[in-house]
Amino acid sequence: MKDIFSFIKSKYKSIFNGLLFLVALVILVNLLPREGKFKYEFQKGKPWMHETLIAPYDFPVYKSQQQIKQERDSVLEHFKPYFRYDTLVLKRQVKNFTEEYNQQLRQAFNEKFSDRQLKEVFVDSRFEERTRQFYQPEDGIRDADVTGVQTCALPIYQRTIQYLKDIYRQGIAEAAAINGSLDRDSKVVILRDNLAEEHEFGKIYDQKEAYKYLMNHVEKYLDSLDVKDDRQRNFFTSLNFYDYIKPNLFYDQETSQKVKQNMLDNISITRGMVQAGERIVSKGEVVDARTFRILESLRREYEKSLGSDFQYNLIFLGQAIFVFGAIFVLYLFLFHFRYEILQNSLKTVFILFLVVLMVGIASITVRVRPDTLYIIPFAILPIIIRSFYDARLALFIHIVTIMIVGFFVPNGFEFVFLNFIAGIVAIFSLTSLNRRGKLFLSSAMVVLSYIFIYFGLAITQEGSIEGINWMNIAYFGINGALVLASYPLIYIFEKSFGFLSDVTLMELSDTNQPLLRRLSEQAPGTFQHSLQVASLAETAAYQIGGNTLLVRTGALYHDIGKMEQPIYFIENQDTDFNPHSQLEFLESARLIIGHVKKGVEYASKYKLPGPIVDFIRTHHGTTRVHYFYKKYLQAFNEDEVDESQFSYPGPKPFSKEMAVLMMADAVEAASRSYSSLDEKTINNLVDSIIDSQLNGGQFENVDITFRDITIIRGIFKKKLQNFYHARIKYPA
Repeated sequence: MKDIFSFIKSKYKSIFNGLLFLVALVILVNLLPREGKFKYEFQKGKPWMHETLIAPYDFPVYKSQQQIKQERDSVLEHFKPYFRYDTLVLKRQVKNFTEEYNQQLRQAFNEKFSDRQLKEVFVDSRFEERTRQFYQPEDGIRDADVTGVQTCALPIYQRTIQYLKDIYRQGIAEAAAINGSLDRDSKVVILRDNLAEEHEFGKIYDQKEAYKYLMNHVEKYLDSLDVKDDRQRNFFTSLNFYDYIKPNLFYDQETSQKVKQNMLDNISITRGMVQAGERIVSKGEVVDARTFRILESLRREYEKSLGSDFQYNLIFLGQAIFVFGAIFVLYLFLFHFRYEILQNSLKTVFILFLVVLMVGIASITVRVRPDTLYIIPFAILPIIIRSFYDARLALFIHIVTIMIVGFFVPNGFEFVFLNFIAGIVAIFSLTSLNRRGKLFLSSAMVVLSYIFIYFGLAITQEGSIEGINWMNIAYFGINGALVLASYPLIYIFEKSFGFLSDVTLMELSDTNQPLLRRLSEQAPGTFQHSLQVASLAETAAYQIGGNTLLVRTGALYHDIGKMEQPIYFIENQDTDFNPHSQLEFLESARLIIGHVKKGVEYASKYKLPGPIVDFIRTHHGTTRVHYFYKKYLQAFNEDEVDESQFSYPGPKPFSKEMAVLMMADAVEAASRSYSSLDEKTINNLVDSIIDSQLNGGQFENVDITFRDITIIRGIFKKKLQNFYHARIKYPA
């Protein structure tokens, strides 16, 4: 038991990573649709590469999604929305108008006119007979309801009531229906007393039109009376007629939806049958549109028929094996080429999470709306990975993901090929995110690559431009717009997982950052040294394929610990006095070595990201403070001494960028100790420092080649010569 615990303790990282991959495997297998896979591969417009296919059983020929959509659109063109007619609205508004009319007329009688004047202005005996004939039982208004001076048979009153009746019988639709998708030529069905009548929507009023109709007819009637006294006109125009224009036609959503659904349900999704034993396609025969639909129908029926428990379990096992192969290949890639990711559980979780997320989104889409699959921006995956890692890792993870998705989506080859090209274009067009415009360019390039490749596949399969599904072009456009979402997603992942993106590096490398500004004020020599180291390291990293922005930012902050006591570092000494002359060698070594620890403390205080802190910790590796170490040996004549007192605590560099910075720092610092430099001196200086670091095993944890070292030597020699000539020409 003790041996087991010891083994687990020593291998806990590997065991934990294995569990992470196992969890990802289980999730991915359960995300896949539990359907069998048709054993034949085929494409429209290509020869049938298998043996002659005979129908194994009767099966229907399913229509394509495009055909079904066209039939749905055709059916919906004949759909007529339903409205309900409210008969009570007219009665309420006539009653309301009568009450206000009565009230206003009494007020006018009491305040402005004598009884004789009122009769002269408002009453005309010629209309008395028409007024008696006006009131009808269906209005819901009895003579008893018309009280007071209304019984004087005022002609405008009865005319207004007639106009209101005409308007409401024609119908006033609610604003929501008017502002919808209906146009004036549309047909609608009006339900009145459970009877359905078809009407032209253009003959139905809205409230504004009804009000204009009423006012126009009232004005015309007033003109026809030829009343010389304006008091009658002023009285009627003062009435607020708009208050009596209310909708009496209301959209019946429930009935409309039922009728629409019934029309759609009557659409058949099949067209014809294939009988068992009937030849479907012969070997070498080109798969035309009709044969393609039959093969698609057979595939659909075949995959649907695999439903028994035994077959279900076999399908599950097969999918598990397939996904295991894909995940295991991903693990092997990380193990051999990016082992540092496996050493960091958070980074491993991040990569597996992205793979599971994209597969999950695709699985849901295939179940709900498979025709919208190309809206999913799979190019986001390599863009996000590329923002934190290299292009090779981004491409490999993208390939693994689309291969898993391509296993269960329709037209798997087409899907994989399209997204493979789009992913490569996204990676190569987005070299970095330090400029926002690059993401827009990358998004546009992804859309163009989708359209270009799809167009080629479509005309190959269809044999004509007419057969292209143009809706997919729109989906590609939406896809490209969604690719832009990678910008905020990168920020979220960066903060959630503690990564470092190019955008953050650009912000940190700004010399107006508080910590760098403080360094330039308190240790100006160190600040200038850091700028020159950044220039050296950035150029070298670029030539050997390293992350230039990362190494530049790391170089700017690598010596911030020297702010604590800047005078003890030679680049900050502007006089001949050296404070180390008054210190013991061990104390001097302790002060020099201590700037690393102080730098880490400053980084923590200013919340610098972990990768930048790593540059501070590793820029001297485990090397010795050679000058004071030799002075100590000479002073005390000791052959053996505790070297740890003169050595940096490390760790050694563990990335290519850290190794470049370590070399650049040592070379630039050593060059400052020379009063004059020539080409030979510079060459010897660079070679001796880099050789001592290599021989001291400082880069044993770094994947850096002999070719890289050779390139770095040449760059440092050339750059140092330029620096020295600049110092002579433009002395500080």
